[in-house]
Amino acid sequence: MTERQKTIQKAVTISGVGLHTGQTVTLSFKPAPENSGIRFLRTDLEEEMFIEADADYVVDTSRGTTLEKDGVKLLTIEHVLAAITGLDIDNIIVEVDCVEMPIMDGSSKYYAEALENAGIKQQEAPRQYFEVKETIRFYDEEKDCEFIAISSDNYRISSMIDYDSKVLGSQFATLDKLSDFKEEIAPCRTFVFLHELEFLLNKNLIKGGDLSNAIVFVDRPIEQQELDRLAGLFNKPSVAVRNEGILNNLELYFENEPARHKLLDIVGDLTLAGKRIKGHIVASKPGHASNVKFARHIKKLIKKRMADELIPKYDPDQKPVFDINEIKRMLPHRYPFLLVDKIIEISESHVVGIKNITTNESFFTGHFPKEPVMPGVLQIEAVAQTGGILILSTVEDPENYSTYFLKIDNVKFKQKVIPGDTLILKCSLVSPVRRGICHMKCVGYVGSKVVMESELMAQIIKKVNE
Repeated sequence: MTERQKTIQKAVTISGVGLHTGQTVTLSFKPAPENSGIRFLRTDLEEEMFIEADADYVVDTSRGTTLEKDGVKLLTIEHVLAAITGLDIDNIIVEVDCVEMPIMDGSSKYYAEALENAGIKQQEAPRQYFEVKETIRFYDEEKDCEFIAISSDNYRISSMIDYDSKVLGSQFATLDKLSDFKEEIAPCRTFVFLHELEFLLNKNLIKGGDLSNAIVFVDRPIEQQELDRLAGLFNKPSVAVRNEGILNNLELYFENEPARHKLLDIVGDLTLAGKRIKGHIVASKPGHASNVKFARHIKKLIKKRMADELIPKYDPDQKPVFDINEIKRMLPHRYPFLLVDKIIEISESHVVGIKNITTNESFFTGHFPKEPVMPGVLQIEAVAQTGGILILSTVEDPENYSTYFLKIDNVKFKQKVIPGDTLILKCSLVSPVRRGICHMKCVGYVGSKVVMESELMAQIIKKVNE
């Protein structure tokens, strides 16, 4: 069963304080069209510009995940992204009137509730996944963090943290299915050690901080005088340290809430890979920096797989769509200038041809005879003939038409083509054929390697009977 993309049914707005700026922030979730993805929009700027949820735009991970595009920044976007993915949403616009997201209670809870209230709407376009087919291992030596991705029928995440501290040692959390996110992961709040909190306060970095939006671990002895000072900083009558080494500002929702929050961050940060993941992600000692590095690694694998999927699969045992005799009936070319041996695929928008390169090719006699290389211009001619088959297949009497070049653009030669190579020639329409004019993107492969690329424009013209 094909899964469909999702957006929200209606716009919804929430407000809160920005953690670092201390400003009141208004955030609106709005429906978005199919295949548009997750996009942020700063409404406090004169010029409208969308910032896509993309790992390539991450510029800082020191105190959260920060995006920047063309000089426009967005801070602490990970909890918002976690809620969007956790609620199984693909396409959405996030409008915000500040440089950062509202911190709320330090979790994704209020974002998830807002999205649920907006209603989830199924769209027509199929959802695309990055499916983990073989084990992927990624180690961030700088942070001593390891990610392992293994095959699974759905998106699962397991996270282990260990701060080598008496108050926060090893913890483990797991999310077996996204439908559990809202109840099991979304409410889990961020956490901080007291020494980190003091550093941030001294640097004036958490103007919107509040003891109600973070779990504070006290990892050293603390005098009452210092507790009184903290109470004053956070406008509380008093604060104390519980036996577990946590300030008594709040009650834990789960015994392993810190590990669950780190899992929440993983959900948010891996959204930046750009495609939904189908696999089991196992993370050891994760953090924003490592999460984003892994998201970038996954993005590279996605790009490679997409490129690999474009490579035509050539099976010599498979019967061709057109053999050499059928090609001769369509094309006027003959030896030594017939440069396509068979057609293995053809549709309304693409064609794939094969040219077997042998040492007996006539052009090798004079083109580097001691180190024979197929001339680039003949590679262009070979894809042009292959593309000619595509355009000629649109008429009932192809033998009565001739094909002529109109334009050649963006030609690149990337690898030598030599005797013994099987040149796979793929031509795809850039735009529909109109008035006999065909605009094609052409790629030549030897095995899985791209050897040449070009854009061709040609026209078929009916022959004049003599």
